[in-house]
Amino acid sequence: QVQLAESGGGIVRPGGSLRLSCAASEVYFSLNAMAWYRQAPGKQRELFATITRDGVTGYAAFVKGRFTISRDNAKKMLYLQMNSLKPEDTAVYYCNADPPRALWGSGTKVTVSQ
Repeated sequence: QVQLAESGGGIVRPGGSLRLSCAASEVYFSLNAMAWYRQAPGKQRELFATITRDGVTGYAAFVKGRFTISRDNAKKMLYLQMNSLKPEDTAVYYCNADPPRALWGSGTKVTVSQ
């Protein structure tokens, strides 16, 4: 049974784009808000994008204007369109509810490098 499964990561050059996807089980999507988190090497996991069931979004300053979070409630899918990627965006990206539930997926790794 899928709980949380992130995909779409990879290696991209600075300025490039990636689209991440997250398949979530009903127990996550039945909650009000979903979110994307990331954990850079040597740093704590951080929340940076949220979206309510009604589609109201919120972003951390360091991704605002570059990243777009979206969701498909019928498919129980969460998405993250990432544009103008920077080396400092290199991290493992996770989806979860906001606030997060205890069980996390394995994440998807994004590397931004020349």
